[in-house]
Amino acid sequence: MREEFLVSWEEEGERIDKYLSALCPDLSRSYVQKLLKSGNVLVDGRQVKASYSIQEGERIFLDVPEAVEPEIEAEPMELDILYEDKDVILVNKPKGMVVHPAPGHYSHTLVNGLMAHCKGQLSGINGILRPGIVHRIDMDTTGVLIACKNDMAHNSIAAQLKEHSIVRRYQAIVHGRIEEAEGRIEGDIGRDPVHRKRMCINEKNGKPAVTHYRVLERFRQFTYVECRLETGRTHQIRVHMASVRHPLLGDRVYGPAKCPFPRLQGQTLHAGVLGFVHPRSGAYMEFSAPLPSYFQELLRTLPG
Repeated sequence: MREEFLVSWEEEGERIDKYLSALCPDLSRSYVQKLLKSGNVLVDGRQVKASYSIQEGERIFLDVPEAVEPEIEAEPMELDILYEDKDVILVNKPKGMVVHPAPGHYSHTLVNGLMAHCKGQLSGINGILRPGIVHRIDMDTTGVLIACKNDMAHNSIAAQLKEHSIVRRYQAIVHGRIEEAEGRIEGDIGRDPVHRKRMCINEKNGKPAVTHYRVLERFRQFTYVECRLETGRTHQIRVHMASVRHPLLGDRVYGPAKCPFPRLQGQTLHAGVLGFVHPRSGAYMEFSAPLPSYFQELLRTLPG
């Protein structure tokens, strides 16, 4: 991909890496810096550093190399399978496992394990990096996830996700005591314009998102809640609960940087229930995954 930009007087003085990452939201600032170092960015025909301050009237040429998709290999691994037939497979994903390959995680993902278990019988709609994957949960979120073995099943589940008819209930521990028994959070979610790896309430560029919650148990400084998704945006529960000043315990991205439980790995969030209409039979099916042991231990030890 080759692009050309003309610097206006309003943009003069801005760092070139910041300027290009803002104009090309699909490119991270660190990746832009690598392109600058490798000579894929030229200002009026010359190579510059990432810290270079652009000037009015300069022409910037950006060459982004074509992405080469790596070969993804099947890896035999133990999967906690909740249900399986010729169309779908539901697994209880453990904490710390990435769902599908991505930069920095091309092996030991759930997809690598599914490829070995299903022997290549996975839907191909989402490409070679995400065979069978129709939705995902974060690396440190545990619980139920569905994968599809063929395109018919994939299209059906994807349509149910789009219509918000799939039942998804999560358990979470959040900071602070929530006094009301239940509540509803509505706020468009989109990419954070400053911190590109985060999401935020973004009324300008976000997509509609609704989360319902109800209190399961109150502790002195925390609340155990069940969250039901009406929509399914990236980091939805984490962003929405943080927006009402009840970030998830252990979430160092949207909550306190210092966790009161140093050994806790990531947010306390568990995809407990997933319900859907089976693509072939048309019957409603619902599956649940038990709380992981670390989560149960936290609930036992939190002061009331």
